[in-house]
Amino acid sequence: MAESTIEKRVVISTDPASLAESVAARLLNRIAKCGSDGSLVHISLTGGSMGSAVLAAAARHPRLGRVDWSRVHVWWSDERFVSREDADRNEKQAREALLDAIDIPAENIHAMSATDDGHDLDAAAERYAAELAHFPQEDGTPWPSFDICFLGVGPDGHIASLFPDRPEILITDRVAVAVRDSPKPPPERISLTRPVINGSRRVWLVLSGADKAGALGLALAGASYASVPVAGAKGRRRTIFFVDEAAASQVPPELIDREY
Repeated sequence: MAESTIEKRVVISTDPASLAESVAARLLNRIAKCGSDGSLVHISLTGGSMGSAVLAAAARHPRLGRVDWSRVHVWWSDERFVSREDADRNEKQAREALLDAIDIPAENIHAMSATDDGHDLDAAAERYAAELAHFPQEDGTPWPSFDICFLGVGPDGHIASLFPDRPEILITDRVAVAVRDSPKPPPERISLTRPVINGSRRVWLVLSGADKAGALGLALAGASYASVPVAGAKGRRRTIFFVDEAAASQVPPELIDREY
């Protein structure tokens, strides 16, 4: 299928393990393809159990060594504002799952600030926005354009740290925002905003479990992104929901992509 004709599509795996393996293989293939002409490749990672499972599967994949990691830059769509070594931190999970196992330059890993870096929450969000300001832009947009932006999805439909019916999902004039009193612990976080996420060439959302079926169904049905943030996630070229069978129980057959 041509990328220009696709909006939101769904790719189904049988279970969480096969889902992680499938997405990991696609990730390595896409990174290699994007960088095949010598270009830099920018990817934005997510946290959560499936985000870590995909990275761990990539670390085990035989194609891992075929990627020129010196040309890959890693970012995050959100981060828990905790200490650098806190197990809740997305960066720590990603390092343990994949980044420590590959030959990627330290300067290519663009982590958000931690509480022990000496910045408060607002300053941490501003620092990440400033770092992203040096990111190459496309098509006249003021936002960075990740080759791939990974997102997990909560049962409530949240993406990154953009939660339902909160002001952060409505912010359109900033790159990164501080999140306080998060409905999901830990309470303090940093998140990219929706326009930055949607500036990505490809948005890949990874969901598993029956508790995610409702959020997926609402996203595909065109719910309001203010109340169901995942409904507002859309890549400029592709928007793919990678899901297992349990999460796909409410997916209309015509939206299932059997060719991708």
